[in-house]
Amino acid sequence: MEDETWELRLYVAGQTTKSVTALANLRKYCETYLKGRYKLEVIDLLQHPQLAEGDQILAIPTLVRKVPVPIRKIIGDLSNQERVLVGLDIRPIDLK
Repeated sequence: MEDETWELRLYVAGQTTKSVTALANLRKYCETYLKGRYKLEVIDLLQHPQLAEGDQILAIPTLVRKVPVPIRKIIGDLSNQERVLVGLDIRPIDLK
């Protein structure tokens, strides 16, 4: 399970402060806890609004964890690290 590649999708709407902050926070968490084990896709709903329907995106920014299942979603700028880690079910295995 630990060698599984995580598939994360971040939905944003342009380069707003919240969207930029969410992406920066997400990259930091991924590099810290999932280094080499994640794929990150950023979807700008201003350019691809039709993609919001598939993951039922109601607010932005929204992070969707596609893999591992079950799918999980976190809304906001992802600045609360503990909430993000718990929300994504990331266990800091390196902090033993």
